[in-house]
Amino acid sequence: MIDHLPHSLRSDAMDNRDRILDAARALLSAEGLDVPMREIARRAGVGPATLYRHFPTKQMLVAEAFADQLRACRTIVDEGCADPDPWRGLCLVIEKICELHARDRGFTEAFLSTLPGAPDVAGREYTVKAVAGLAQRAKDAGHLRPDFVLDDLILVLMANKGIHATSTATQVMASRRFAGLAIQAFEACPHHARLPPAARLASAAPASA
Repeated sequence: MIDHLPHSLRSDAMDNRDRILDAARALLSAEGLDVPMREIARRAGVGPATLYRHFPTKQMLVAEAFADQLRACRTIVDEGCADPDPWRGLCLVIEKICELHARDRGFTEAFLSTLPGAPDVAGREYTVKAVAGLAQRAKDAGHLRPDFVLDDLILVLMANKGIHATSTATQVMASRRFAGLAIQAFEACPHHARLPPAARLASAAPASA
């Protein structure tokens, strides 16, 4: 039995770590970065000391909790940059990143945060630079309005974070329509393509016939 003890301890530690990360993802995605560490520990079923042993700072926990989302964000940007049509690629980036952020409110706050390590700063900088290059190519091609600046896209993400709905599906639906409106605003010569369907939001006025 003694021979198995170190492995058991390692297994218990990994189980605790996984539970902490699962709890952090759920709470941060639903409520944002203001969730107390003690609440994450309570949801995970561990004591605060165990949480801090695995993640000494909240920034470290946030970075690890949203590592998958940051990788997904980078994949989206790489996909957009690989498109030979830079405007189409930029539209894809706007649509998919808005949807990604709509699913994870906490990830938006983490991505826009200036706190070191929340999340991986190097990965975020890569994403921002890649989108800036894609936007410049879209400008050069005459599709993106010449007065567009990258802060406009940050503004879109901040506004997208403000979408609140009764379900994730409705929130994503509203985000898709919002992304469509943003794309039309960014286009040099908007052709007013049909927008995605509107979501019924609790605070909205009754839809017109």
